[in-house]
Amino acid sequence: MNKTENQKAWLFVLPVVLLVAFNAVIPLMTVVNYSVQETFGDNTFFWAGVIWFQDVLNSDRFHASLGRQMIFTFSILAIEIPLGVLIALTLPRKGPWVPVCLVLMALPLLIPYNVVGAMWNIFALPDIGLLGYGLNALGFDYNFTRQPGDAWFTLILMDVWHWTSLVVLLAYAGLVSIPDAYYQAAKIDGAKSFAIFRYIQLPKMKRVLTIAVLLRFMDSFMIYTEPFVLTGGGPGNSTTLLSVDLVKIALGQFDLGPAAAMSLIYFLIILLLSWVFYTLMMRNEAN
Repeated sequence: MNKTENQKAWLFVLPVVLLVAFNAVIPLMTVVNYSVQETFGDNTFFWAGVIWFQDVLNSDRFHASLGRQMIFTFSILAIEIPLGVLIALTLPRKGPWVPVCLVLMALPLLIPYNVVGAMWNIFALPDIGLLGYGLNALGFDYNFTRQPGDAWFTLILMDVWHWTSLVVLLAYAGLVSIPDAYYQAAKIDGAKSFAIFRYIQLPKMKRVLTIAVLLRFMDSFMIYTEPFVLTGGGPGNSTTLLSVDLVKIALGQFDLGPAAAMSLIYFLIILLLSWVFYTLMMRNEAN
């Protein structure tokens, strides 16, 4: 017996498609339009072709910003993913402390981005901030407003504090979904804690860790508000990440053509690297 497909169901999806088109496709096409044109003011535009893309790709400024962005992104991934899994392993699975621990872990995620940057800016001030004053009292020459190394340390520490909770919650969700039968079988076989983690817990967390890696990669690669509020891209240009530099070009210098071309290149980099991450992690899971 053949089933008749009801194509009218697409009518329910149509409003979502239109909304996505309005919020994503139309602004994207506006950026594409600016990226291939030049303007001298008075709302007069001239065809420029791919000259802005060539200028961005050949720019030392873009390469430097991209390099800083790569260092930041892969640094926080290397810290937050293992740290989040470790914390998730220590959280209780049962009992009254479970909701308390989960709520406490979720608190940093509820704070707005600009507030996080402002909090850490005050917290890290070398004269009055608890972090800055404490490090200087211990004998460290700490000043994130003047020393690039201290600025990087503060920026990474702020992101780890803000976003490790997301990895913890995702990893914890994967851990609690593991049936008790696996642990009982491991106990009968006399498996040690590391063996249980390696052969039971880690494989069962691969899907949620894939989501965690993708989310943290995309968020960290697009981060803007926190570093801008914390350091403003300084001292000098030492913490000027790709997003911060893009805003400086678009709004500070009002170079719409180069900014639009850089935005599209930025978008393609994120899309390509996200696809690479997903492909590699899914391939490992299949193996």
